[in-house]
Amino acid sequence: MSVNVNRSVSDQFYRYKMPRLIAKVEGKGNGIKTVIVNMVDVAKALNRPPTYPTKFFGCELGAQTQFDAKNDRYIVNGSHEANKLQDMLDGFIRKFVLCTECDNPETDLHVNPKKQTIGTSCKACGNRGMLDTRHKLCTFILKNPPESTDSGSASAKKEKEKKNRKKDKENGSSGGEAVLYKRTSACPSGVQDRDDDDEDWAEETTEEAQRRRMEEISDHAKNLTLSEDLEKPLEERVNLFYSFVKHKKESGTIDAADKEVLAEAERLDVKAMGPLILSELLFNENIRDQIKKYKRHFLRFCHNNKKAQKYLLGGFECLVKLHQVQLLPRVAIILKDLYDADLLEEDVIFAWAERVSKKYVSKELAKEIHARAAPFVKWLKEAEEESEGSEEEKEEEDENVEVVYSSSARELKVETVKPDTPEKEEEDIDIDAI
Repeated sequence: MSVNVNRSVSDQFYRYKMPRLIAKVEGKGNGIKTVIVNMVDVAKALNRPPTYPTKFFGCELGAQTQFDAKNDRYIVNGSHEANKLQDMLDGFIRKFVLCTECDNPETDLHVNPKKQTIGTSCKACGNRGMLDTRHKLCTFILKNPPESTDSGSASAKKEKEKKNRKKDKENGSSGGEAVLYKRTSACPSGVQDRDDDDEDWAEETTEEAQRRRMEEISDHAKNLTLSEDLEKPLEERVNLFYSFVKHKKESGTIDAADKEVLAEAERLDVKAMGPLILSELLFNENIRDQIKKYKRHFLRFCHNNKKAQKYLLGGFECLVKLHQVQLLPRVAIILKDLYDADLLEEDVIFAWAERVSKKYVSKELAKEIHARAAPFVKWLKEAEEESEGSEEEKEEEDENVEVVYSSSARELKVETVKPDTPEKEEEDIDIDAI
């Protein structure tokens, strides 16, 4: 059964079709794997090597992939349903197959491993563009370019080369000399058939065109850097994030850069550790005022993220170490400030208070910090117990509330119903005893 390559198109007469993906689960336990039975046929319909969509699945699922081209076996480790993979394939088609201009799948990839760029060209509308190389699959594509990146098929490429040789003979020069000439001067009228790589040498030479090409080169270099950063060790990525925040602070733009800071942390995959770096750069002995000033920055990391909150506590300990005289006596009140600002949750504070760690400061200083924090932790526990108690009382009160509908007033009234208790008999009062 075939489906539309672009499944967002519901037209049954849509001419770009591909086979519906067939997946077969093999093995069990740790050796379980999913074989894409017809990956070769699917990839052929998309004009892409079968390794590309298979690797895309691996990137999206965080799973290892295996390729056996001789036996046409393309494997993703783990058990995955065909429908789930089919939906995931739509994502690959959107990113790496469809033309960004006309949504047509008649596109070719032009991989330049030397420049580390991946270009696209559409045979339908002629649109040419560049892929954003930040996706992990792009690293694989750059290392494993298609067999032919300048034409749709190997036979077409041979035909083009044959035509070029014929043109060269007509112009009285050898193939090598013709290529050199085309790269060093404007192409003469007699040499009109050029490879895609050579077209760049005959582009406009106006200042606007040059500026545009320089911007493209800068964008390509930026994308390359972004993709390379993710492959670096954690320590290097943390240092990159530190430098980014430090630059924002020194340039005076940190106050309004909370979204940029979060985006950079997510790009480098160090979001959880963000509060540790921010504490070092944005806090000092005036931390109480700075919590209010940079609350938004920290909330972007700490909201519903307990791991980030633990790193914030680690950053706080480091700060106390740097400013012991000013901050050690104020540990409890600073923790309350962090709690009131919704940067720390009760259970994270309780877990931290239960265990003294020497991860960030010495064991002795950590004990001292915990001792200073004890009054706040005790207050927090008591407040939580009181809150739980009041909720129980409220539930009991709710049981004694009856909702009565008054037809005359046409409204609901809430009346408190007293529990049934035996009436007390009036006690005899001894007047003489008064």
